[in-house]
Amino acid sequence: MPRPRAASSKPWRRKSVTDRFSQGMATRRGVLGDAHVDRATAQATAFDQPFQQMITETAWGTVWSGEQWTRRERSMVTIALLAALGQDEELAMHIRATVNTGASPEDIREALMHVAIYAGVPAANHAFKIAKQTLAAMQAPADAAKEEKK
Repeated sequence: MPRPRAASSKPWRRKSVTDRFSQGMATRRGVLGDAHVDRATAQATAFDQPFQQMITETAWGTVWSGEQWTRRERSMVTIALLAALGQDEELAMHIRATVNTGASPEDIREALMHVAIYAGVPAANHAFKIAKQTLAAMQAPADAAKEEKK
């Protein structure tokens, strides 16, 4: 006799599409920040609105809202995948999002070291360049604030 599956084995089946969208929007805002999400939603047109809804429901409402990994863990995996795929703009966006996910510069470095081994040195080399530029840009306002206090 087959054993029944635990309810948590398929969390995406427990939520309605409306619930997944609401959860997805909350998670998306929590990871990327309100300003980014507000810009993305304001720029949506009738052409890409279905895409925006789909990624909010699936990527953010299901994958990023899952209970098995922390946002930090998801952040590191996402950074590695984007680097391996050469998705530069998305990579920079997710590096900026680490202020909300808890992934540290050291975590980013380790993810990119994995990229070097499993996806190739050229992909990792380029991703390190993007990461260094993005992290420096993120640090600049903090450095400026320190200078103002002196």
